[in-house]
Amino acid sequence: MEKLIYVVWKPQGVAVERFREEMLGRTANALLELGVRGLSVNLADDRVVAGLRMAHLDPTGTVSIWLDTALGRGPVERRLADVTARLAGYLVLESMPIVNTTHVPPVGERIPGLYTVAFLEQPAFLTYDTWLELWQGSHTPVAMETQSTFLYIQNLLVRPVTNDAPPWTAIVEEAFPAAAALDPMVFYRAGSPATLAEHQRRMVESCQRFIDFSRLETHPMSAYVLRPLRGVGA
Repeated sequence: MEKLIYVVWKPQGVAVERFREEMLGRTANALLELGVRGLSVNLADDRVVAGLRMAHLDPTGTVSIWLDTALGRGPVERRLADVTARLAGYLVLESMPIVNTTHVPPVGERIPGLYTVAFLEQPAFLTYDTWLELWQGSHTPVAMETQSTFLYIQNLLVRPVTNDAPPWTAIVEEAFPAAAALDPMVFYRAGSPATLAEHQRRMVESCQRFIDFSRLETHPMSAYVLRPLRGVGA
């Protein structure tokens, strides 16, 4: 089985509420009828919990699809292309350091809380192997220890599968309690100001080693699981 992520941009002039209805309604149903093994949709819609936003290419959302083989993606791409202004697809290697077992909504409903989607590009000052080791090898434990994350998905982009895909190297999805959007003590899982300062320091120093912040793109989004993989909560 293979995972694909399609980054989507809504057509100009289409309201975000209308785009959400299309993506979670007719488009999702069409994809499910194609027999996809799993389907999740993230959207920067009108239901997001406000959080940090750094926009450059400013995508509207992502669609994650699991297929028996990526060779069968043609009908999926044609359906998505029909309802989007731009479509960038990637073959993905997924890692889930934190599985959502505590905030699992009914299928098709929004995952509660603050959900962030970040688009990372390998910095020019690092080799790929060094970047990957810094991100997944040493940063991941720091992120898990210093934040109130209840879902953490690392999508390593193996290769683009559409033309004109941005040169991102990874797409990261993280979910936090809603209060984390406004309260740093909640976000950084801190019980005291001293712990807050220490957790912030560790996160900033860790991120600076492997992220070019001038190229970073991150958005609060709403996350919907339309067909969960068997045995996976979110």
